[in-house]
Amino acid sequence: MSRAVLGLTFAFIAGVGTLVGFLAGGGGVVTLSGLPSAQSVGETRSFADIVERVNPSVVSISVVDSTVTNPDDDFDQEGPDVELPRRGEGSGFVVDPEGYILTNSHLVSATSRIRVRLTDKREMPATLVGADPSTDVALVKVGARDLQAVTLGDSDRLRVGDWVCAIGNPYSFDHTVTAGVVSSKGRKIFNASFDAYIQTDAAINPGNSGGPLINAAGEAVGINTAVSLEGQGIGFAVPINVARDIMRQLRKSGHVSRGYLGVQLQELDPDLQKLLGLKQGRGAVVLEVMKGGAGESAGLRRYDVVTAISGQAIEDGDRLVRVISATPPGSSVTLTVQRDGKEMSLVAKLKDRAVEDLDEAPAIPAAASPRPKGDALGLVPAELSRKMRRELEIPPDRAGVMVDDIVGLSPGLDTLANGDVIVEVNKQPTPDLAAYRRVLSSLKPGEPAWLFVYRPHPHGSMLVKVDVEDPL
Repeated sequence: MSRAVLGLTFAFIAGVGTLVGFLAGGGGVVTLSGLPSAQSVGETRSFADIVERVNPSVVSISVVDSTVTNPDDDFDQEGPDVELPRRGEGSGFVVDPEGYILTNSHLVSATSRIRVRLTDKREMPATLVGADPSTDVALVKVGARDLQAVTLGDSDRLRVGDWVCAIGNPYSFDHTVTAGVVSSKGRKIFNASFDAYIQTDAAINPGNSGGPLINAAGEAVGINTAVSLEGQGIGFAVPINVARDIMRQLRKSGHVSRGYLGVQLQELDPDLQKLLGLKQGRGAVVLEVMKGGAGESAGLRRYDVVTAISGQAIEDGDRLVRVISATPPGSSVTLTVQRDGKEMSLVAKLKDRAVEDLDEAPAIPAAASPRPKGDALGLVPAELSRKMRRELEIPPDRAGVMVDDIVGLSPGLDTLANGDVIVEVNKQPTPDLAAYRRVLSSLKPGEPAWLFVYRPHPHGSMLVKVDVEDPL
């Protein structure tokens, strides 16, 4: 998750009685020939013709679920548990005339009773074909035929500043249309592995969830999904190219299978490129190789840089995740890897990504108040005794020095916390204080130091860049 969104609170947008969320709808195959261009400068822009054609494809979705609750909870008394209904409202859009409708996963569930209302006021039950919580995409189906479907566009071709409109049912106001621009692309707000949200300033409210984001050509380019609770004009939509791939799997099997390599990745920046001796600043840097994973079996190591997968160029970690996830489990892929200045090929047989691997990484705890001393990295290190290693369950290959305090002002230090274990500095092992200080003595003020850090609780590894300063 980027720093730009860490300080904001986000919520799904399905309007629900006692559920959290908000919904919206739209979709279908529509011929838009003869529409005025919305691209020329100086021309009055209007979505009126587009909305007139797309609106019949947008539907209202209502869900009823049940939950076990104690009606006497508010009075601190004991009473029998009863099932009370939870109601939610949102949107969706027709993507196939045979009754298939795209919406958000957070709106519907396997236990929900789902009803769909069309623009001609017909209401009918819908069945859940399948849902993918990782991308918040769901596919439902109604019994009606010959429905009007929205044309699906190409979200990869969207540019920041392009005009878009959102259609949905905010606060039960059916078929509300709001317009704005694409504010950004590729936003990560919930799941660092799969998120690539389109950000827009088109107004999105509770009830818009699941509805379409429409471009100036009348094509659905996203599924409206979430809003910022702390800022105005900050809404998010799932890119339609992501939803299209998910929809195909849901329609075929009712669930999504993803290839899994079993690695943790690090973003590559110019300083890390220099440390790794790379001629080009592209590729996905391997930070951690999971035990028993496909990456370990293939021979991947920390600091390997994956530049291609079976001939497909890998520009960054996001691209690697997309390519691997789109490859069926059990498939073998060829990894082109840069290691210590040499290129090599490794073959990995992908596994199936388990649900527990999709959870977002836990928040990083804040550091304690500083004390007036520190080393060239702005840290107060401490030796880890054998007893502490046993108590903290630190693996043998994670031997290092513990962060006892943080006193420096380098931007990278806000990622560290007391109790973290520094395993390497600039790829040099630091199993004890003596080794740590030897490595630090070779560093010059102003240059970056890359720390490979192990965090015992919650378990995890990270690569942190810290600017070297004169010791305090």
